[in-house]
Amino acid sequence: MRAFVFPGQGSQKVGMGADLAAASAFAREVFEEVDEALGQSLFRIMTEGPEDQLTLTENAQPAIMANAIAVLRVLEKEGGIVLADKADYVAGHSLGEYTALCASGAFSLSDTARLLKLRGQSMQAAVPVGVGAMAALLGADIAKATALAEAAAEGQVCTVANDNDPTQVVLSGHKEAIERAVAMVKDYEIKRGVLLPVSAPFHCPLMQPAADAMAEALDKTRPGTLRVALFANVTASVASDPDEVRRLLVEQVTGRVRWRESAVAMREAGVETFVELGGKVVGPMIKRSAGEVEIASATTMAEIEELAKVI
Repeated sequence: MRAFVFPGQGSQKVGMGADLAAASAFAREVFEEVDEALGQSLFRIMTEGPEDQLTLTENAQPAIMANAIAVLRVLEKEGGIVLADKADYVAGHSLGEYTALCASGAFSLSDTARLLKLRGQSMQAAVPVGVGAMAALLGADIAKATALAEAAAEGQVCTVANDNDPTQVVLSGHKEAIERAVAMVKDYEIKRGVLLPVSAPFHCPLMQPAADAMAEALDKTRPGTLRVALFANVTASVASDPDEVRRLLVEQVTGRVRWRESAVAMREAGVETFVELGGKVVGPMIKRSAGEVEIASATTMAEIEELAKVI
């Protein structure tokens, strides 16, 4: 069995998509459609920068999605691969869940781009700059991270945002609480705590205004039928009913990204091969979590051509 997986925020970099667009008209069509849907030259920001514009949440989210869907489109159109025939499941890390749903046919490319633009804007607007923060805990399992978060909270929000793999957990919440957590890592036998260069505290209760905004948006742009079932972030279990998918996307804004649990659950469901499109970020996390599985990835034309031969 095989799952196709898609990266989340942080995987963006200036220059992304440029070589693929130069090599394939199908990739160019994806980037042009996204630009048209958003009414901006996102592809120019992706390929030329400046970096601070690409890093903006409202740009990074649709950019990462567009890059991954361009890879998928080339794989399908030039590699003769039909995702629904080759994938048993799809999954994506945070914003990557929208990419996964676009790949499975639940959202059109244009709708996915608009939803992610709004998601980025809403997440940025939910908390004033400087009020929230996030930190990566390296060498931490979920038990240690949870205990640390509870101790550091002191009446503020400090919670596990991303359970990425057995060695990396991300905390999110009020800035003071996150800074306390970073200062206390040694007390919990955690190797390091690193403040992340993010503009808002994602995946924690402080994001409720953004969740409300996405609930409204997803009421107008509802997911359609999924051609491939989704392993959802917030439950680490299968979702294929469009109404359930909509509800989980809203919960995902404030809820935990259960990536480690998702990797283990997909492995237990029989998945032996994971294919990451548009990045090389979530595949290694899956490998560390699920053990004896095969990881493949593609971002370039050469990698797409190689992938098409083996799947």
